[in-house]
Amino acid sequence: MMYSIILITSYIFIGIYSIGETRYYLNKNSFTDYNAISSSSEAPRVSIIAPAYNEGATIIENVRSLLSLHYNNLELIIVNDGSSDDSLEKLIAKYDLYKTSYFVDSQIKTKPVKGVYRSRKLIYRKLIVVDKENGGKADALNTGINISSYEYTVCVDVDCILEQDSLLKLVKPFLENTEEKVIATGGVIRIANSCVIENGRLIKVNLPKKFLPRVQTLEYIRAFLLGRMAWSRLNGLLLISGAFGAFDKEIAIKCGGYDTETVGEDIELVVRMRRYMEELDLPYKVSFIPDPLCWTEAPDSFKILGRQRNRWTRGTIETLKIHKKMFFNPDYGILGVLSYPYWFFFEFLAPIIEFLGLITFILFAAFGLINWSYFIHLLLMVFSFGVLYSVFAILMEVLTYNQYKKQSEIIKLVFTAMLEPIFFHPFVVYSAIRGNIDYLRKKKSWGEMTRTGFGNTDQNTTS
Repeated sequence: MMYSIILITSYIFIGIYSIGETRYYLNKNSFTDYNAISSSSEAPRVSIIAPAYNEGATIIENVRSLLSLHYNNLELIIVNDGSSDDSLEKLIAKYDLYKTSYFVDSQIKTKPVKGVYRSRKLIYRKLIVVDKENGGKADALNTGINISSYEYTVCVDVDCILEQDSLLKLVKPFLENTEEKVIATGGVIRIANSCVIENGRLIKVNLPKKFLPRVQTLEYIRAFLLGRMAWSRLNGLLLISGAFGAFDKEIAIKCGGYDTETVGEDIELVVRMRRYMEELDLPYKVSFIPDPLCWTEAPDSFKILGRQRNRWTRGTIETLKIHKKMFFNPDYGILGVLSYPYWFFFEFLAPIIEFLGLITFILFAAFGLINWSYFIHLLLMVFSFGVLYSVFAILMEVLTYNQYKKQSEIIKLVFTAMLEPIFFHPFVVYSAIRGNIDYLRKKKSWGEMTRTGFGNTDQNTTS
């Protein structure tokens, strides 16, 4: 009971606290002229790093999308992580690439680089393609960091669709903060299932037609607009999504880059960078942008979704274990006394406690030890709170960025909020328990993630 009361109280605090940060961001940025940043020679220089593994079906369209971003001081590094398909051949043919002599400053140890390619065409001068031995996503990102020549690195999944002004908004925190060093910035990830995508650009936003992507849309709205906005305001944010995030290259290198031994390389790097700054007693900040900057395809089958949530659980456990020194350690400020304990008790332990509670309930019911009247009232209270919290997140979405403008889509989201605790949440708990078991079994693989692609029925596989 005490655990539940603290958890519900923390959700209420996060929901209310996020309002102030969202209002502050919207008011502040209503006066921003992003064209001035775009055309300025003083704008931060950014290296986009996009790992690619067997992306031959969509690689050309995805690279075209990244090259079309509105930003001047930019280089785009595509890291072909030992693909066994025709990804590299397609890139060479489409962009007229040739192998060049390129100095690789191997500050972070990675798998060997086979070759670095540039285009003969001036229009593609920003493009660099790296061919390397397969080493996984973290190793590919580290290779990109070694190759990059600019002071900020933006790590993005190659199959994501970015808004045209996404980089302008993502680098803005690096320009604004002068008293404290911004070491990382993340943006909102939105679900692109059922949206209209043409030539690598988002043309029309639609609410996903299938239940699983739709409930993940609700989950993402709740997590990003409420959770991460509140943690950003507290300067206690631990996670920048691996799908789209910007990092200070110097700090990332000093921290050793991405950890290739964990499946949660995105959260682990952010925690390690924050820990580095805390131990040196340097003022810093991890920022978050509530604008919908990046669109990605969500799993539309329980099989693929289960693999994703299994991996997220294992990554969380690994990160908490690596940095256990910070647990309730006041030397690490809010990171040690609030952020780490919250993730331990309410991200790691929550599914375990919920699962054990279910087993206990079944045993008590079998032996006739349940006060059914009390149970039903408690169940209705918890269910109502979960639905109302999701409806509050939907309201925040409507009042801010309002991506789903049809009244029917908002009604569907509310109806989805009512179905989520019954059909979706139990599966998420089950996948987390499987993740804990697989962690104990020392399972390290990502698991095959099959995508249907944007706007087509072709399938391509990434791992």
